[in-house]
Amino acid sequence: MEIIRAQPRPHLGRRLAWRLNSIKGQIFIVFLATVLSVSTLIALNHWSLATVKDRLLLGERYDDMLNNILEVRRYEKNFLLYEDAASLKESWQYLQRIAEMVSELKPDMIEVFGAPTFVRFDTALRTYAASLNALSQRAGGDPGDIRSQGKELLELAGQLITTKRERIHETIVRTQMLPFAFLVLFLASMAVVIVLVSQGLLKPLDVIRSTTARVARGDFSPIAFEGRRLGEIAGLIEAFNRMARELEDNQESLLQARKIAALGTFTAGIAHELNNPINNISLTAETLIEDHGPGLPEDARELARDIVAQAERAGDIVRNLLDFSRTEQPAFNRLSPGQVVASTVSLVKNQVMISGVRLVSDVPENLPLVRGDMRNLQQVFMNLLLNAVQATPPGGLITLTAWAGLDGFVRFAVRDTGSGIRPEVLEHIFEPFYTTKEVGRGTGLGLSVTYAIIKRHGGRIEVESVVGKGTVFTVFLPQDTGQPA
Repeated sequence: MEIIRAQPRPHLGRRLAWRLNSIKGQIFIVFLATVLSVSTLIALNHWSLATVKDRLLLGERYDDMLNNILEVRRYEKNFLLYEDAASLKESWQYLQRIAEMVSELKPDMIEVFGAPTFVRFDTALRTYAASLNALSQRAGGDPGDIRSQGKELLELAGQLITTKRERIHETIVRTQMLPFAFLVLFLASMAVVIVLVSQGLLKPLDVIRSTTARVARGDFSPIAFEGRRLGEIAGLIEAFNRMARELEDNQESLLQARKIAALGTFTAGIAHELNNPINNISLTAETLIEDHGPGLPEDARELARDIVAQAERAGDIVRNLLDFSRTEQPAFNRLSPGQVVASTVSLVKNQVMISGVRLVSDVPENLPLVRGDMRNLQQVFMNLLLNAVQATPPGGLITLTAWAGLDGFVRFAVRDTGSGIRPEVLEHIFEPFYTTKEVGRGTGLGLSVTYAIIKRHGGRIEVESVVGKGTVFTVFLPQDTGQPA
């Protein structure tokens, strides 16, 4: 019993490597990388714009804080110059606003300027607020210290705003560079795609185009492309090389067919020229035997009979030559496969009996009809049966079977149990004048004529042979569809 083993699936790494070694896979990777890069740049651009927006809003708060400090300094000066108590109250309200802003901006200050700078600014603010509070309570306080403390607080606020603006400017510059990054990424992706298409597609296609022109001139040498072979291009080159080989083989077959056609025309002329002399020789020998046979010595009568026999054999050869060279279409009729086989078997019955082989015919009566010429088809099966008889030793078996296929053909198989045909001989058996028989036993035209007749009928012939076991010739004839030819 035949054991069928499941084939393992290709390894994932090998499948992935095969896909990456194709134009489609590499372009997909390039575009995937481009999409991912563009998505990253878009996200970065969105983050940069959001950062600029947040920093601008925070910058406005720093500006508000600076403006409030300026207002405190203004009311400070009014109090020191005019001793206006209402100015101290106003300045205290602004200080409370500044304290709220510092509390709000504390995380950003620590992140941007560092904790020491924040502590320094917060300490200066608290010191300045304490001095103003002491002055408003008439609890002392040196106006010079208040001025210096206010000046320090104002300078620190200015430094914070300057640094903050520099950070905002850096973010804006970075955001302005993103479109150029988009452009560089796009150009790089297009360059990679151009290189892939040029090296992996256009260059091999140009080689194929030049090779096609070379094939058109009759040079069927395969493509020798040493460049990079991607999956699709490698398959295309292999298919092209296979096509070139088939064209070369078909070219040889075409030349051989032309040679055979020329040979057929030549042999037809010779056969017609030989036919009349052979007939005259045969008639003369028969007349000699009939008119002067009794008066001739036995040796002379035997020679005359040999002349008649050899003339008949020469006539058979001439008829084979005429059949081989005949190109006109035979008169086709609707024929029963059983009728064709039965009539042919009756013609070769005597040769089968003399050879000591057994012939079995199995042709069902309900087979579809075929369309063909009875005499030509009889000649086809007679040639096949006689070859089988000559190849089969006494006591052997020859079978002729027929059956209908689903492809519109009726199949006829002639099987023998002879010595078989060697492989080096098998490829030449349909060539005219090719024979492996002894001199005088064959002309090498039987299978050539058979092949030509089957072709004229729109069919084909196949042969299988095993040395020492036998040979099978299978004839395919198209079924009659009832449609006019």
